[in-house]
Amino acid sequence: MAQAYTPGLKVTNRITHRVRRVLPIPGEVIVKEGDDVDARDIVAETFMPGDVFPLNMANLLSMPAGDVPDCMLKKEGDTVKAGEILARTKGIFGMFRTEYKSKVEGTIESISGVTGQVIVRGAAQPVRVQAYMTGRVVEVLASEGCVIEAEVTYVQGIFGIGGEAYGPIKLACSSHEQELTSDIITPDMKGAIIVGGARVTDEAIRKAVEVGAAAIVAGGIDDQDLKDFLGYDLGVAITGSERVGLTLVITEGFGEIAMAERTFKLLASRQGDEASINGATQIRAGVMRPEIVIPLSNEQLADMPDDEHVAGTLDIGRPVRVIRDPYFGILGTVHRLPSKQHVLGSGSKARVLEVKFDSGETVVVPRANVELIEG
Repeated sequence: MAQAYTPGLKVTNRITHRVRRVLPIPGEVIVKEGDDVDARDIVAETFMPGDVFPLNMANLLSMPAGDVPDCMLKKEGDTVKAGEILARTKGIFGMFRTEYKSKVEGTIESISGVTGQVIVRGAAQPVRVQAYMTGRVVEVLASEGCVIEAEVTYVQGIFGIGGEAYGPIKLACSSHEQELTSDIITPDMKGAIIVGGARVTDEAIRKAVEVGAAAIVAGGIDDQDLKDFLGYDLGVAITGSERVGLTLVITEGFGEIAMAERTFKLLASRQGDEASINGATQIRAGVMRPEIVIPLSNEQLADMPDDEHVAGTLDIGRPVRVIRDPYFGILGTVHRLPSKQHVLGSGSKARVLEVKFDSGETVVVPRANVELIEG
């Protein structure tokens, strides 16, 4: 019998996960294949060229452009400090000289006797790439970075903001249906990845920033709360570059939505363990989901069986989420997979499946209207 496949979020206790860590421009890779790395270890580094500061020295010293090279006290390639004299006019009989003191620190990149321009290049900015995930280096990409692999507990979200962050898992809510409010955010959550239940409020996010939390994971968020926190409508196809004081990952969607019980229990089972989290989300071509990655120790691996399911396969009993009305956001399991096409209310035909909700109700929905919760 042919297998059915559908896209879905990964929520799994154990998976072999790989991350590719690369520099924006060529540089030095400081790990080698086979090295064990911690999430916060630096695996590659380089230097980005500094900012360019153009100086119209002819205007600044009120002289012809052709006289600028002779008045420079620094040559091309020389370093200069802020407050140091760059150029001095000859004056009249050695008197009434005019000087220009640099306002920036950097290197003289060019001096032009044609335009009278002097270009100062600011100090190079170091760029360092962290491992992000505790694991083992399985491939080195020469002058670029490396690939790291590990056995991890892995949870993907629907939406997120903020970049990479690290910290221990800290449970704030007692159930997957409890709202994450500011009164349950406490000072001992500093540096932690806070796990909520249902909707997270704007006040709770601000309180988490105030106490210095690394991140928040919650089931849902109101669109207005997100706008109030950011101060603007997001309205972009990719997130992750926001600098808002923490990383936020939403596992279910917008509105009053509880976190999937399975996801909540999985995160709760790893309370206290160090994790990596990334809120970067892309909804166009090359879809990218926000994620929580929790490495598994050798002791934990010994007690855990491998996942028997094939990724993306719709099997009887697999957990799914309906992603279209009238059952949007409701979780259930695959009850039946009819092989024949079904006539929908619109009159069109489509492949369908039967979903059994936690309430016991069974409904028929098009296969395109569900998202597999992989695990």
